[in-house]
Amino acid sequence: MTEHVHHTPRFGALIIGDELLTGRRQDRHMEAVIERLDARGLELSWARLIGDDPQLLTRTLRETFAGGDIVFSFGGIGATPDDRTRQCCAEAVGQPLERHPEAEAAMREQFGVDATAQRLRMVEFPAGSWMIPNPINRVAGFSWGDHHFVPGFPRMAWPMIEWVLDTHYAHLQAPGRMLQRAVRVPGAREGAMIPLLERFTEAYPDLRISCLPGGDRQRGFEVELGVRGTAPRATEALEALTRELEAAGYRWEPVAGATPGDGNGPTP
Repeated sequence: MTEHVHHTPRFGALIIGDELLTGRRQDRHMEAVIERLDARGLELSWARLIGDDPQLLTRTLRETFAGGDIVFSFGGIGATPDDRTRQCCAEAVGQPLERHPEAEAAMREQFGVDATAQRLRMVEFPAGSWMIPNPINRVAGFSWGDHHFVPGFPRMAWPMIEWVLDTHYAHLQAPGRMLQRAVRVPGAREGAMIPLLERFTEAYPDLRISCLPGGDRQRGFEVELGVRGTAPRATEALEALTRELEAAGYRWEPVAGATPGDGNGPTP
């Protein structure tokens, strides 16, 4: 397992399957990963949605392995011909596929005489892998380095990534560390907020400062200003932001959760 000493590493998600790109299925994994990371004081940095094309998948995995991020990969580890993730991972890391003894034992215990040769393909992992236990049917996923491969079925995949997070990355977790705060500013236009946002982006380079415009000429314009980062800094930044809004004559309202102040700044 890679050591992460100097900073919290980035987390990424690979969501695999032609059925997602053709619209036959809708992805649910990205939202699930975000929720589980957020509950542990972590966050998702990127996600890629790709099909079952083996060349594209192998190339993508080579890129993500080279990037050094912690990656959760969903889908393509079954036994049917269109399940190619195990083979593409093996090619990307330059290792042969081999039957994992612990994963094989779990499958044989679960299925007995029904642990057929076809089923046993699902426990052929790139050499050097370790297994991710599957609490639903005991057909394991696998990890290679900081990449973690789980099935596409949410009922199986989500507890498996929770196990990975709590078994291998507990040292990175700090529930409540990350905070997201936002205020709605009725009557404000996005363009008018740019100088303010530029100042705050420079003053708080460790935070993510966002601006979401809304409304129209008939209903009236508004913007939603948000900050995300470690709890003390995000709170400090939003307090400073709301003070500047009030000084400029704007009224602001809290959005979805606690914000500093009472939201009753002066009316424009």
